[in-house]
Amino acid sequence: MGKRILSTVVMWGLLFATMWYFRTTGAVILVALLCVLTLREFYQLLGGAGLAPFQKLGMAFGALITLSPWLHAQVGLPASSHALALAVIVFSIRILSERDPTTRVEALASTVFGLVYVALMLQYLVRILTPLPGDTVSPDGRLVLCLWLVATAKFCDVGALLTGLAIGRHHMAPQISPKKTWEGAVGGVLVSVGVGALVAWLGRGVLPPHFTPAVGAFLAAPVALVAIVSDLIESIIKRRAAIKDSGAGVPGIGGFFDVCDSLLLTAPLGYFLMALP
Repeated sequence: MGKRILSTVVMWGLLFATMWYFRTTGAVILVALLCVLTLREFYQLLGGAGLAPFQKLGMAFGALITLSPWLHAQVGLPASSHALALAVIVFSIRILSERDPTTRVEALASTVFGLVYVALMLQYLVRILTPLPGDTVSPDGRLVLCLWLVATAKFCDVGALLTGLAIGRHHMAPQISPKKTWEGAVGGVLVSVGVGALVAWLGRGVLPPHFTPAVGAFLAAPVALVAIVSDLIESIIKRRAAIKDSGAGVPGIGGFFDVCDSLLLTAPLGYFLMALP
């Protein structure tokens, strides 16, 4: 538990420092780095399950897909749908000569699935962060909206863990994640609601006027619920690969996939709930 707390403090410190000193560009690069590290572990998991994805080029396409909204705003590069289509073409050609006939379908499917489930989902954090011409939300406001989303999703994990350890009795999904309880889930949602209201209050000077603490708390509830589902999906993938943790890059927590699992489904949900252009 001590290592987990230390890793959590260090990661939040890194996030705050990056946003404070490097603003939008730093935050976007941090999301892209998280995408690449998560994809690396994701492909290793699928490789361990015998699916043989294309790891290195998949990671490169993943970074391009995640960064595409920012690259489009900065230099006019095409949208992410083009990069995803190009990836499908490239990997379709590669499976003809680089994979055994018994794994060709699995290799193509698992590689593209990683690009969609990790890179395309995390792209919505970049969409939230990227200022647009005639934007009604300031760049700092977008930074705080992204921080609100990350905080509400990740503190659901913290609340669920602590509540589950304290009073957890009824298992939620014992065949998927034996330690998760319904009591922990309720605690996680309540903590997210409180964090959502707090971040909205602290950022009231730069957030859109309608994004009040009450709205922040209200929107945090569905984000927290989807964060729980997102965490369960990661558990399903890890069980398929017969691995407990996705990696060992983050002491006390596991791998980078374990760090960002709850963000993969909540990033697009948060973007939709914020109704950003």
